[in-house]
Amino acid sequence: MKAIHFGAGSIGRGFVGLLLHDAGYEVVFADVDASLIEALQAATSYTVHEAGETSTDRVVDDFRAINSRAEEERLIEEIATADIVTTAVGPTVLPFVAPVILAGLKRRAAGLAPLAVMACENAINATDVLAGHVWKDVSAEERESLARKAAFANTAVDRIVPGQAAGSGIDVTVEAFYEWVIERGAFGDSAPVIPGATFVDNLAPYIERKLFTVNTGHATVAYLGSLAGVSRISDALAVPEVREGARRVLEETSALLVAKHGLDEAAQRAYREKILVRFANPALPDTARRVGRQPMRKLSRYERFIGPAAEIAEHGTRPTALLVAIGAALRFDVPDDEQSVELQRMLRSETPEAFAGQVCGLDPAHPLFADVVQVVSAAQDRL
Repeated sequence: MKAIHFGAGSIGRGFVGLLLHDAGYEVVFADVDASLIEALQAATSYTVHEAGETSTDRVVDDFRAINSRAEEERLIEEIATADIVTTAVGPTVLPFVAPVILAGLKRRAAGLAPLAVMACENAINATDVLAGHVWKDVSAEERESLARKAAFANTAVDRIVPGQAAGSGIDVTVEAFYEWVIERGAFGDSAPVIPGATFVDNLAPYIERKLFTVNTGHATVAYLGSLAGVSRISDALAVPEVREGARRVLEETSALLVAKHGLDEAAQRAYREKILVRFANPALPDTARRVGRQPMRKLSRYERFIGPAAEIAEHGTRPTALLVAIGAALRFDVPDDEQSVELQRMLRSETPEAFAGQVCGLDPAHPLFADVVQVVSAAQDRL
């Protein structure tokens, strides 16, 4: 069995690649980072250090690596004979991955089982987005033929993979906890065998539970921690106003998730409290600067702040804690983060109303619009 994984970074090696390896697949990493690919090609194994109450080292072998920019033809041939294709490249990179997947499908021999394609990204229904790019310029007739060669399944992924220490090489440090949830329906009766993953019929609750709890909470700690002058995420949780601010945010998103998806209230409470414990893990050397990067994406319409806040407002409730977190995100000023620089530029040049529309995707008629305009205006007053 063979799996192609796009993205040989820390998440690819320390989460998705690890679980595919443990499931018995030969993993072929594809990446444009030439030095990383060369390091993987020169190695016969790497170690995943799982940091938790008890630390575990897990060795990954039986893998190969391909430079997807320099060896595209070879990568297409690998995809044509693979069982699984996964990605962990970031949602904005999916359009660049799609043409290679399409080329692999075109070369896939008749009679092979459908290629399982799963985008493992921090985004809602990322595989649907990837599929849209794959089929973008394909005629209806050709798509009907090629679609039988692939099964596109959405997933929800959850594992904290911090920035890695200098000198760690291709070894990866991750938290011990993980969750990989995959929609079953896309595969019919032939779902891939991945013992470390959970297959479900309805993925929506899992996607939003993860995005609006883990991702919202993590970013909240980063932005509030940054304002408090704290570098490490684990240290930020020791600051009372940061911890309480994050808890209040997660109480708001939890109430939304319970009402929307019928989640058990006690189970969701335990889930969010566990997440705060995970964030406070001192063995994970994560920083507010890393977790808070790309603030404009995080403040977009259907992402971790505006997404739940908008739904809460639509139900007639003011998302007070989320608005505080949004205000903290607006003050994230990191010169080496391109989106942070652009965010600060727009705060200086745009009206609050224009900012709320362009960055947060809110229409003036939306019940959250006025509150976000007020938060933006307050952030501009501090400049």
